[in-house]
Amino acid sequence: MMMYVSLILGFVLLIKGADYFVEASSSIARKLRIPSIIIGLTIVAFGTSAPELAVSTTAALSGNNDIAIGNVIGSNIFNLLVVLGACGVIHPFRVRLRWDYAASIGAGVLLLVIMITNLNISRLEGVILFAFFIFFVGFTIRDAIVNRAPKEIETVSMPSWLSAVYIILGLSAIIWGGNLVVNNASAIAASFGLSQSLIGLTIVAFGTSLPELVTSIVASRKGENGLALGNVIGSNLFNILMVLGISASISPIKVNPLSIYDAAFLILISLVTFLFCKTKKKLNRLESIFMIVVYMIYMFYIVIR
Repeated sequence: MMMYVSLILGFVLLIKGADYFVEASSSIARKLRIPSIIIGLTIVAFGTSAPELAVSTTAALSGNNDIAIGNVIGSNIFNLLVVLGACGVIHPFRVRLRWDYAASIGAGVLLLVIMITNLNISRLEGVILFAFFIFFVGFTIRDAIVNRAPKEIETVSMPSWLSAVYIILGLSAIIWGGNLVVNNASAIAASFGLSQSLIGLTIVAFGTSLPELVTSIVASRKGENGLALGNVIGSNLFNILMVLGISASISPIKVNPLSIYDAAFLILISLVTFLFCKTKKKLNRLESIFMIVVYMIYMFYIVIR
């Protein structure tokens, strides 16, 4: 019973920690007059990807590599199909695809190539992934400077000192929650005879993606579609390049052959979502419902395989 209580506590800490971190970080970003989509791609994406980082690095340190890679791929699939799909169902929105969406597809292809090569993500490959992450952040910061908003629309939701406190408390909760989730999810998986890969793709992926879901839905309801879309794209890039990059740099990750199919599916749905967004430059309700149904079918597939 304590394993389940601790697992739930871990998810609560992850979600609330990310919530405080996002709120404080977004406040600082707005003070610097950064456009909403770039806030979503960087500050908010980092905050909502922090649970995945905490879980995957903890899993890598403890040798639970299947949870580390399953968490990242599962979270990215959830982000594209459920998070973006839910936003489209609640409030269909126009989409202006930029270079960053192509970058997210490219990151997925790079990951698939690395996985196929030798069923292993080595320390060197982890460093390469993280190097691409640094390049992405640098390019996005340059984009933010070029597209900086006029001073007159500046809005600040909290004092800078309070933002700093929220950031520290949020990150602390995220790290603690990440430890609780990995340890207890592994124990529960073992008690039921379930594979770590399945747990990573389902329970852990869903739990660590809740911040993205909540943040994007709230943003969509408020008409901040740039923030919602940027959060999903940024989180997916952060998960592959930063989370897996750091995890593999700490401890090389042995790849389960089934994970190759999951990575290929991630690339496929990325292309389908791109086509949905490209046609008429909007994501409508019918397309959004289709995305959620596809996710449900995929979950059924990975449970029975």
